Amino acid sequence: MLLKALVVDDEHDVVELVAYTLVKGGFEVITAGNGLEALEKVRLHQPDVIVLDLMMPELDGFEVCRELRRGLATAEIPVLLLTAHRGEIVRLAGLEAGAWDYFTKPFVPRELLARVNDLIRKDHTH
Repeated sequence: MLLKALVVDDEHDVVELVAYTLVKGGFEVITAGNGLEALEKVRLHQPDVIVLDLMMPELDGFEVCRELRRGLATAEIPVLLLTAHRGEIVRLAGLEAGAWDYFTKPFVPRELLARVNDLIRKDHTH
């Protein structure tokens, strides 16, 4: 059975690259272009891991993380933030909002896949 990953970003090129990387790594991939769509896709598909941009229209990544952590069915889904923001304050805010890891753009696809796989391993050791 394939693990499901939800990729959320308002930049189509980023979604395509992340989705391609994860599919090559053995994941089934679902995509969303903003935070509201992301929450809807989470409810519909119950992904095993989420790769989430921070700065998006509708609902930003911080609020998506907080909303996921409030839900009984979604509280334990691992979230990797993928963002252009490199500052410590933003990284800490993301982790405090409920992300499990933080990764900056531009990124090396193999490292992204390694980090996602690491989150899946950590999730199964809870």
